[in-house]
Amino acid sequence: MALHLLLVWAAMTAAVPVLGFGLLVTGWGGGTEAAVLAFALGAPLTVGLLAVAGMSARTVVPLCGTVAGRLGWAVLVFFLGTVGVAVGIAAYSADVDLGSADTRVALTGVPYAVAAAFFVPGRWVRLGAGAVVAICVMYGGFLGPAQARERQHAAEVARYREHPELLYVGAAPPGMQISRVVVGPAYVGVDYRPVAQNEVGYVGLTMRSQLTPTPQCPEPVRKDVTCSVDGRGDMRTVSELPGDTRAVTLTRHLRDAEAEVNSQYLDERGLRHILDTLHPLSDEELERLMREKAIEQGY
Repeated sequence: MALHLLLVWAAMTAAVPVLGFGLLVTGWGGGTEAAVLAFALGAPLTVGLLAVAGMSARTVVPLCGTVAGRLGWAVLVFFLGTVGVAVGIAAYSADVDLGSADTRVALTGVPYAVAAAFFVPGRWVRLGAGAVVAICVMYGGFLGPAQARERQHAAEVARYREHPELLYVGAAPPGMQISRVVVGPAYVGVDYRPVAQNEVGYVGLTMRSQLTPTPQCPEPVRKDVTCSVDGRGDMRTVSELPGDTRAVTLTRHLRDAEAEVNSQYLDERGLRHILDTLHPLSDEELERLMREKAIEQGY
């Protein structure tokens, strides 16, 4: 019995990857029709190989006692095993970890050996095969996807944390909240908007690498623009816009970055409050932004 199952596993481990690779190559070069033709030629050969392997079970598996029964057994094992392989491919496509390439090749023959075990008389053999199926379902349907999500989540967090010196946020002004955070390769942009949906307003915070050693007003200053640097080193820029609207921009240097906050809605006091409350984005804040899909990668 053990030799029989081992032969089934070895035969399918050798044959199925070859069949799959042949389907991939023919489908890539000739399309669906070529792949169907390759399967129509390869599947009977694989079934024939299974039938040969089934000769070792003539005294163990009743179906394998005759040529016709052995062919029927081979067709059933091939069908059930191929369903298992297809489920494994689907799980692997969903980022379920199935080990190294050598391990995945070795696992190819397992569904066929499990299918063959169900035809072996004996309660314990069939219970063992059922246990293997249950373990595979548990891992492929629940544990594996959960681990894949954890790996994806950790990789996403690592991408956001790639430049921690830029991943800063300030406390939201009263009545406002962080609506979006964009993490780019050399900047982080934070948008603040009113909590109430019917209110209009916007505050933008940009964290980037320092452009100059200290904040400096550009020269010459554009018309309708005033710029000054206070005793703390903050640069204040006010642009007069049509409709008696003013756009206020404050720029402050941190240790390894430059913070710029601007708004046509919030006054200078509110903007300074954002700068005064700048802090590295905590793990809890990052988790909340990711859960609310309010943070994304920029370019």
